Amino acid sequence: MENKFFTFIKPYLSYIDSGKFYRKPFVWLYTLLAILNLLLPLDVLYRAFDNRIFDAPPKFVLAFILTWLVIGFASWISFQLWWNRKEKVKKISTEGDEYMATPGVAHFVQTFGEWLGTWIGFVGGTVALLTTLLLGDEGRYLLRQLDYDFLQSGLLFVVLMPIYGFLIIIGTRYIAEQGRALTAIATNTRRS
Repeated sequence: MENKFFTFIKPYLSYIDSGKFYRKPFVWLYTLLAILNLLLPLDVLYRAFDNRIFDAPPKFVLAFILTWLVIGFASWISFQLWWNRKEKVKKISTEGDEYMATPGVAHFVQTFGEWLGTWIGFVGGTVALLTTLLLGDEGRYLLRQLDYDFLQSGLLFVVLMPIYGFLIIIGTRYIAEQGRALTAIATNTRRS
C-alpha cells in the first residue's frame, strides 16, 4: 500500500524518528533560558528604581549595588551554562537511537539543577553574607524590595544556602544519571 493516502505522514514520522523532534525544542529552550539569565540583572535594576532603593540610606544603596553585582555575575555564569549545554544537547542522541527523549529530559534535569543550585548556593550565600554584614537585621527589608523570595539575610543562610545549592546540584545530577543509566541498560539489553 504505497499510495499517498497511507504514506503522506512518512516525512513527519521520519522527523520524529530522527531525534530532531526532541533535540530542537531543547536547543530553543536552552537558548531562551540563556537569554533570560542575561536580562535578569536588568529586572533587578528596574525593581530597584521602582521601589526607590536609591533614595534609601547609603548603606542600603551600597548593599543593593553589591547584591546587583553578585546577581549580574551569576547571570553571566548562568548564561554561559545554558549556552554551553545547548551545544551539548544537540549531540545527546543520534538518528537511529532507540531512546531519544529520555537522554534529552535527563540532560535538562541535570542542567536545570546545575543552574538552580548555583543560584541558590552562590547568590543566596553571597547575598546573605553581604546583607548581614552591611545591614544586619535590616537586610530583609532590602531583599523584600527586590521580590526575590529565595534571598534571605542572616548568618544561618550564609551557611545553609551553599549547602542547599550543593544538594540541588548533586540531587538533580543523580536523577539525570538514573535516566541515562536506564537508557543504557535498555539499549544494552536489547542488543543482547
